[in-house]
This record gives sequence, structure tokens and C-alpha cells, in this order.
Amino acid sequence: MGIWSCLGKNVDEVKQSLFDGKSGIGVESERLEYGFHSALTGIVERPILKGKIDRRLRIGLSEEAEYAYMASKEAFEMANINDEYLQNNEVGIIFGNDSSARAVVEASEIMKEKRDTAMLGSGIIFQSMNSTVTMNLSTIFHLRGINFTVSAACASGSHSIGLGYMMIKNGLQDMVICGGAQEVNHFSMASFDALAAFSTRMDDPTKASRPFDKNRDGLVPSGGAAAVVLEEYEHAVKRGATILAELSGYGFSSNGAGISQPSDAGCALAMTRAMNEANVKPEDIDYINAHATSTYQGDMFEAMAINSLFEGKPALVSSTKSMTGHECWMAGASEVVYSLIMMLNNFVAPNINFETPDEYSCKLNLATKTVEKELNIVLSNSFGFGGTNSALVIKKLK
Repeated sequence: MGIWSCLGKNVDEVKQSLFDGKSGIGVESERLEYGFHSALTGIVERPILKGKIDRRLRIGLSEEAEYAYMASKEAFEMANINDEYLQNNEVGIIFGNDSSARAVVEASEIMKEKRDTAMLGSGIIFQSMNSTVTMNLSTIFHLRGINFTVSAACASGSHSIGLGYMMIKNGLQDMVICGGAQEVNHFSMASFDALAAFSTRMDDPTKASRPFDKNRDGLVPSGGAAAVVLEEYEHAVKRGATILAELSGYGFSSNGAGISQPSDAGCALAMTRAMNEANVKPEDIDYINAHATSTYQGDMFEAMAINSLFEGKPALVSSTKSMTGHECWMAGASEVVYSLIMMLNNFVAPNINFETPDEYSCKLNLATKTVEKELNIVLSNSFGFGGTNSALVIKKLK
């Protein structure tokens, strides 16, 4: 696994932030100057790639592709996969990404000023497409297997992992790197701000993202990238890989209702399908990494869904978005990485900023402080606009 987020630039840094309940949220004043109502955002450092990647390859990388390169590089290194291996074996790539706004906006501004397409340069086309991550990384890493991008709103990263799982389970691939990537620039977030979806608690940024709290006032946008190397079990054993965990269930559903309307029934169906696929029951789940973004309706409907399946069961619940904000297209993948980090280090990260329960969250077994606990089976939820739902079950390998 690999991660580049507002909680840290690698797995070790992120592990410490998760354990400490450290927020990665801050204020970017440029957003207010641009016309935003909220300047809150996850603070994600841009990687310096000069000297790491040839300039010819760098010019085609969008912001989110840069993050994805760093996350994938760490994941391949942890999996003991080097360039020689990649050039001599078939490895696929599936990433979640649902926008590449900066390149599109900047191209438009150049055209308005210069009135000449020749001024756009050769790299902007590869930065501006939604498939910017997979097209660039497949080139950089010499990947010759399955290669496409999942565009499924805030469930994109989770669906990418689920589809990689299906590719391997059906014998179509032995190894696929899967993940999600999200640009953090203000161009990509203005339309969300227009919906009044963002928290405006700018006087205390680290307290702004408040999943399940009665007094939540909206989400905080964030981003970065996360990656996991999925591999068929016997294939991994044969090459002597260190196996972190087993992905054992993928569930999905669509709400079939309003374009931005959550559904407790849709959430519950995705979770149920994932558990059935993994052959586990609600009482077997040790931890649920909730999608909960800190919006009133989203948190409410997810709490209803979790309560319908898990009320009276021991599963601890927390939303790591309380620390990261909403990592959007990346979130389904990053939260798998966060869950893996917790599983491998025997703790549950806290749902920070939870102070007052509402009538739905009061029934959840919320971890509001770090809980040291062995995690054998984890469920990770991801839900998105358009009613797309995804859930993944991860088991500790024994």
C-alpha cells in the first residue's frame, strides 16, 4: 500500500497521525479571493518530481497524477515490485478519478488570452482527461495489463479496488495496482462550494469536519492519492511476497433516486453484499470505516444503514474524514489504506470532533478516542453522488 495525504506523505507518517487523531485541515485564503464561501481544505503538499521522473513524462502529469505516482511508488516498493519485474510481467492498473479541473480551466484561460491552440503545449491533454492517472502511471511504470479509470464520484476509489478484485477473482489478472486520486486545487472545488456543501467553521479549522456530530455544518474538501497492490494469493506466495491482508468481499448498489439524495437502503445493500461475498456476518466485523463526510443528510442515512445491520453488534465505527476531510475520488482507496494501517497496528483511529450525538448517531458504537484493539475483519464504506455505493471487506491473513 501507499499513501500521500494531508495526514502524511507515506504510510509511517499517516500511521502516526491516525493514532494521534491529528487533523490535516487548514485554511487556504486564495479560495476566498476566488469567490468561495469557505476556505477550509486538507493541506496536501505537492511532491517534487524533478530528478525522479524524466521531464518528458512530468509534463503530462496532472496534480492528482503526481500524488498517485508517489502513492503507487510506495505501494510497489512495499510489494517488492521493481521496474525489472514490471517490464517482464503483466501488471494492470485501475484508479478512481472523477475530475481534472485545473488543466481544463488553465487551458481555457490560455485560449481566451492567446487565441491560439499552439500555446497550450503538448502535456495539457494528458493532464486534463479523467484518465490522467492511469494513462500516465501505466506509461511511467511500464504496465501492460488492464488499464482504465473508474469515474464514480466519491465511491471511485473503492470501486476501483472492487473491480481489481473481480479481475483477479475471475482469472483475468494476477496483479493489479488499484487506488484513487483527488486534486486539491480550488478550481476543482468551486462547484461544491456553490452547493453550500462545505463547513464554514474557518475560525477553528481542525474542528470543522465533524462526522456524525449533531452540530456538523458541512464537509471539508481534501485530496491526495492512495494505492494498493492486489495480487492473486498463490501468485503472491510463489514470489515470496509479504501479504498485508486479504480483500474478501466487494458489494455495490445504486440508489436509483435523486442525484444527490443518499439512501439508507442503498448503503445497507452494498454492505450486505460485501459481507455475503466475504462469508461474514455483522457480528464478525470488528471495525467499520464509515463514509460519513460531515454533511447532515449523508451522515444521517449512513447511520440509519449501519444501525439497521449492526445495532447491538460489537463493531466499532469511526470516520477518518474527521481528520482528513472528504478526499472525494480518492476516499474509497485511502480509507482502505487507513483501515489496513489500523489492522496491522491493532488500533482504531478516532472519530474526532464528535461532541453531541443526534438521534441516529447515538446508536452507533463510535470510537471517539483511539482504541487499541485487534482488528481481524474490517468493513469500509464509500458512497457518492448519483447514488453509487461501494463497500469492501478486508480480513487479516492468518
